[in-house]
Amino acid sequence: MAADTPVIEFRDVKKTYGHGEAKVHAMAGVNLSVAPGEFVAIMGPSGSGKSTAMNIIGCLDSPTSGDYLFSGVQVSDLDKDQRALLRRNYLGFVFQGFNLLARASALDNVELPLIYKGMPAAERRAQAMDALAKVGLTGREHHDPSELSGGQQQRVAIARALVGSPQVILADEPTGNLDTKRSVEIMELLRDLNETDGITIVMVTHEEEMAGFAHRVIWMVDGLVERTGTPDEVFNSERHSA
Repeated sequence: MAADTPVIEFRDVKKTYGHGEAKVHAMAGVNLSVAPGEFVAIMGPSGSGKSTAMNIIGCLDSPTSGDYLFSGVQVSDLDKDQRALLRRNYLGFVFQGFNLLARASALDNVELPLIYKGMPAAERRAQAMDALAKVGLTGREHHDPSELSGGQQQRVAIARALVGSPQVILADEPTGNLDTKRSVEIMELLRDLNETDGITIVMVTHEEEMAGFAHRVIWMVDGLVERTGTPDEVFNSERHSA
């Protein structure tokens, strides 16, 4: 991949659901790009298309038309198995609801993606321990989710996203279930991973304070990118237009 090739690029991406009078244009021709190593927040009002954009980036949905390129590769040219490999090898996912296995330890939860890769037990255990240490959970490896705070559970989820050495982490409202203090701690962790490890982060959020940790905000309205810029540029523009 050339140094100037975006890791994520949408070219006139459209997504339509339903038919006839029930047809909904979730994305109406979106153009956007994310450079390697960027930390980007996708924002906008309900129904703006930000969640649809995230699902397409994560290969959980496909555009109705237009092009989605990942590191210069046309994703629509990939078959189902190839898209699954892209998700498994290049993407890590962090969700608002943590999505941890309730009866499994933190270590077992983090190991799970490596089991799917067929990694030998000793190797995956060592990598899972390293990932938990990176998110500050040394000593909590054998605790179940019920024995961890919400912030600690989200750290486990981030470790699970990290353990496969992804090129991009997709974070969907990662602080939505946390109080302000824990939210800031999680955002500081994501920022540190971005700055220290160079991991590209794309985050959906509705909170200006959390988006302030990103390098750039992509603001969507009615299925289109209305504006993009630094958090200050976008939020000042939003307040001015209001």
